[in-house]
Amino acid sequence: WSDPGSEGGGLRFPPPLVLLPTNMYMWLTAVAGLAVLVVSYIRNFYPYFGEDCAYILKSLRLGLRLIRYKRSRPFYSILDRFLDAVRTHPTKTFIHFEGRAYSYAEVDKRSNKVARALQAEARLKQGDTVALFLPNEPSVVWVWLGLAKLGCPAALLNFNIRSKSLLHCFSCCGARVIITSPGQIHKLQESVEEVLPTLKEEGIRVYLLSDSCSAEGISCLSNEIDKASDEPLSKDLRSNIHVRSTALYIYTSGTTGLPKAAVVTHERVWAASFVQAACGSTAEDIFYINLPLYHSAGFLIGMIGAIERGMTTVLRRKFSASQFWDDCRKYDVTVMQYIGETLRYLCNSPKKENEKNHKVRIAIGNGVRSDVWTEFLNRFGDIKVRELYAATEGNIGFINYTSKIGAVGRVNFVHKFFFPFTLIKFDIDKEEPVRNSEGLCIEAGTGETGLLVGKITQRSPFIGYAGNKQQTEKKRLPDVLKKGDLYFNSGDLLRFDHENFVYFQDRVGDTFRWKGENVATSEVADIVMMAQCILEANVYGVKVEGHEGRIGMAAATLREGENFNCTDVYNQVVNYLPAYARPRFIRIQPCLEMTGTFKMKKVKLVEEGFNPALIRDTLYFLDSETKTYIPLTDEIYEAIISMEIKL
Repeated sequence: WSDPGSEGGGLRFPPPLVLLPTNMYMWLTAVAGLAVLVVSYIRNFYPYFGEDCAYILKSLRLGLRLIRYKRSRPFYSILDRFLDAVRTHPTKTFIHFEGRAYSYAEVDKRSNKVARALQAEARLKQGDTVALFLPNEPSVVWVWLGLAKLGCPAALLNFNIRSKSLLHCFSCCGARVIITSPGQIHKLQESVEEVLPTLKEEGIRVYLLSDSCSAEGISCLSNEIDKASDEPLSKDLRSNIHVRSTALYIYTSGTTGLPKAAVVTHERVWAASFVQAACGSTAEDIFYINLPLYHSAGFLIGMIGAIERGMTTVLRRKFSASQFWDDCRKYDVTVMQYIGETLRYLCNSPKKENEKNHKVRIAIGNGVRSDVWTEFLNRFGDIKVRELYAATEGNIGFINYTSKIGAVGRVNFVHKFFFPFTLIKFDIDKEEPVRNSEGLCIEAGTGETGLLVGKITQRSPFIGYAGNKQQTEKKRLPDVLKKGDLYFNSGDLLRFDHENFVYFQDRVGDTFRWKGENVATSEVADIVMMAQCILEANVYGVKVEGHEGRIGMAAATLREGENFNCTDVYNQVVNYLPAYARPRFIRIQPCLEMTGTFKMKKVKLVEEGFNPALIRDTLYFLDSETKTYIPLTDEIYEAIISMEIKL
């Protein structure tokens, strides 16, 4: 620039920066250069530094919120969060379901009516547990909210279970009341009627969400709900609720063979509800729920997470690959939920021109294979897949908040400081941790597969299972890194890589996972052995190419003089087991191999799989079309591997 008063432009002055002292200029240059070097170094050696920092800050903010809620008097629960949402945006749609839209205010009023009806009919008082045997429908939400307003925990029952398992679920949580519905799809009313005599003997009252019922011993509740007032209930009804009070019982399979009732406290409800926030969803998002509401994923992360965010949800009775994207476009869905199987179904569906024509930006779930993950992104667009690892009863979990395909999470120092965990070496054959000469566990190295254990502390407790002290103790692992410490045994094998990513490897023990459900091998074995021809059964899960998880298989021995009765075995497994738990393959053996401690050996059987070309034993396949077990031939095997036969 020049002096405007000078002729022809006059003297020319340098830019102001040059007027700074020379040493200052050099200092600024050095700082800028150093900053460039630091940024370059971080990008090269810590490519996820920015994402780590953002996630850590978000986690700390959520943690501070939880501390504030815990310290508030009276305790601020997720119910209070819902009531705040009702006051803030009463007309906002909370749930879309089969063409109906239910606002926050409408759901609130319905829950008031349910609470008053149950208060009058069932004489419920604070602390009474009520079992919900309901399909995926909005009534689950307002019945649960009604119970919460009375200070009553809810036990969420899997609507696929029957008979012995159903009775067990009532008893272990101490429920004296069960609420069900006609459930045309799952025939829930019929399932309850099967065990009604036993329920009546034990004094358990059964209420049906219907106007009429022909079965003696089942009371209809719909008329009472309709007549009840929708006025708000007094907070005094739940005055004793605090952060460590039981909010829910959610059932998980275990080595006992029967479902275990994991105790979910109000603190755990809050922690699970924050998953959506940690994954980046907001109040403006629309969340699509097609997973069962009796699961932690569907209920805690999905529905409760939506309440925490104050968002709108779209609820479906069950997952449908053919209608999935149409639903997403119809309701402008922005956040979806998945398990590995559902993403595979979407990827296997016929390709269409408008596959990327949607608003979905985040997918939250678990259990997806790397190849399916990659194909899903290629076909359906740039969706942020947030793969997680967690267990309903566990005290440690991970979220993959990056775009790294295949990982279930990341390890960071803040996470490990507040919730200590480690991987320890595990002997698969003996099914126990490897210990050194001092009796302590040995930590697995980077890149090495190990058993995930989380330290049990005041901040990361393990509450355990209702009515099952033995199984609770089995999950507690003492003397891990030093004498006297106590860790939660996840029962899962994981691996940490050199970039601090976490990878799920396998399950250990007597459970496997199929169709997104945990299957208890001993429960299935008990059912198989109910068949007249079966003497002993050893149940395990085997991998099938192109499928998530492991499918059920049983090695069995026959009673003396008996042949394998295909029809009888089929009837037993179909009548007493849900579809996902039925052994699709049966292997007849002369005897079952045992360990030195008389446990059935599974490792070799799992490795051998179900290929008839490699196995000399007679193999059978559960054929859904002919409704019986049939000999497993090479042709059938090839049809399964090529996916001509759907499993």
